[in-house]
Amino acid sequence: MIKVTLPDGSVREYAEGASAMDVALSISEGLARNVLAAKVNNEVVDANRALPGDCTLSLLTWNDEEGKSTMWHSSAHLMAEALEFYYPGIKLAIGPPVTNGFYYDVDFMEYGIKEEDLEKIENKMKELAKAKNPYVRKEVSKAEALAYFTEKQDPYKLELLENLEDGNITFYTQGNFTDLCRGPHIPDTSPIKAVKLTSIAGAYWRGDEKNKQLTRIYGITFPKQAELTEYLEKLEEAKKRDHRKLGKELELFTFSQRVGQGLPLWLPKGAALRERLENFLKKAQRKSGYEQVITPHIGSKELYVTSGHYEKYGADSFQPIKTPDATEEFLLKPMNCPHHCEIFKSKPRSYKDLPARFAEFGTVYRYEQSGELHGLTRVRGFTQDDAHIFCTQDQVKEEFKKVIDLVLYIFKTLDFQNYKAQISLRDPDNPSKYIGSDENWVKAENAIIEAAAEKGLPTFVEYGEAAFYGPKLDFMVQDALGREWQLGTIQVDYNLPERFELEYTGADNQKHRPVMIHRAPFGSMERFVAVLLEHCAGDFPLWLASEQVAILPISEKYNDYAEKVLNLLNNSDIRGFVDDRNEKIGKKIREAEIKKTPFMLIIGEKEEANDEVSVRQRSQGDLGSMPLEDFAKILNQTVENELATNV
Repeated sequence: MIKVTLPDGSVREYAEGASAMDVALSISEGLARNVLAAKVNNEVVDANRALPGDCTLSLLTWNDEEGKSTMWHSSAHLMAEALEFYYPGIKLAIGPPVTNGFYYDVDFMEYGIKEEDLEKIENKMKELAKAKNPYVRKEVSKAEALAYFTEKQDPYKLELLENLEDGNITFYTQGNFTDLCRGPHIPDTSPIKAVKLTSIAGAYWRGDEKNKQLTRIYGITFPKQAELTEYLEKLEEAKKRDHRKLGKELELFTFSQRVGQGLPLWLPKGAALRERLENFLKKAQRKSGYEQVITPHIGSKELYVTSGHYEKYGADSFQPIKTPDATEEFLLKPMNCPHHCEIFKSKPRSYKDLPARFAEFGTVYRYEQSGELHGLTRVRGFTQDDAHIFCTQDQVKEEFKKVIDLVLYIFKTLDFQNYKAQISLRDPDNPSKYIGSDENWVKAENAIIEAAAEKGLPTFVEYGEAAFYGPKLDFMVQDALGREWQLGTIQVDYNLPERFELEYTGADNQKHRPVMIHRAPFGSMERFVAVLLEHCAGDFPLWLASEQVAILPISEKYNDYAEKVLNLLNNSDIRGFVDDRNEKIGKKIREAEIKKTPFMLIIGEKEEANDEVSVRQRSQGDLGSMPLEDFAKILNQTVENELATNV
């Protein structure tokens, strides 16, 4: 007999060879019908696999993220089976689950595939799912696997097999489809009830532009049609909120092939928006004791060799910049932290000087593959709201908690209400990815875990997500559509102070090594603006809006009074514009609404005669006529209320 410990702490005994599905059936048939996979000793596996002996067990359903991911992985295989039915002889590369659904990269050979072909593939998938074919796992030798895919003439699977060791290779088969896969998968195809293939894109094999471009088909599945309908409605809303579309409509940013892929150009309104965000954070940072610094866009290659960035990222980054001096090499700055280490080192430091907090809106450059670039969310040049805190060991936890407060202040002010914090730790199975001693890593990890607990943050742990120099606390934020984004990050680092030989003189008059906290509450200005745009659909809070007021004269006779109103508003630091076109007032109002202008001031004979304005608020309608001074007070009070929360 084996002992199985369930999530509630209860222990049940089963005969050796029992599976997670046997456990589910012993609890209830209803539960068993909903089980998609199992987590055994913290590893997600097929629900039908024999348990390894005494173990912990969680039964995974559609309500669990790992359950959804398993079904979407199985759906990728189901789509591949449907594709092979319509396009025999195609070559299949990889087909993983992703955050919302799955994809498969396919070499369609001589076939062509278009968006209109997706519906027939969806229908075939639903037909195959109804057959209730089981997903059968089979362990195979490397020789068997090579023989199978050699016969199929599939170069992609053969290349994947090169890096696999004999004894660790498995096939999965459902219906007429067999794939190289380590799993896990759902018990059979029947839970896949609703199917939507969402898009077709190009993708280079293994993300390398030197390799062949494959066709990537994205899709998503659900156990109920109603859930798919709801998802598609959200998808339509997401298209309306796409930051690339809104950025163009609101004249915030653009891209130019002549300038280069992934290098955004901020237009006047976008630059002003960024400046307001930066000033907002700078004000909060000043209150929290940060000092502003500025560092160059490039640095000596030796700087990044010392920091470890060149070893870890050099091959996949922008290549060194040569100069007329053959002994010199520079790199575009990939990170701000090495520069800030040198600022700390620029003069002797005492324990009385700590913590030292250096903040910078520093632009950095990282070479992203062209196929991975996406609007402002994935770019090659971006500005981090970076800061580095140099402190004593005793100050680490308190400083970390203060940064958490700063991040939460930003989220509250910008109405990001739903968030959780990911504690990103080392991958215990791959220590070569990281620098520094185990002792320092343990201290850093414990500081993050304790600080998050003391602040009462909702947290979860992800192994393998730490930076190469230290663990992190990453804030995962849900937007208005329920999509999750990684925004702010805080990291504890014992390693860069070692590499740069940073020191301060302690109270004992001895030299000590400071601890370094990296933090970026926005993450990057580009990504943050993109997420904020989609979260609020371009309808920014009043303090951020590019133009807070549209002044709309009902005819040309009132243009002079409209300009007078604008000047008075500008004197009160209120941003606005006059729409003096010879158009009907209804059209002017509609267009101001489309531009998401928060307030409209209608100017006519009565308003000019009484030295008043007729106020209309976006999405709320008319507020009546009032003296301009009263309106200015209302607007400025609204802004104050939006920014009232203190760090």
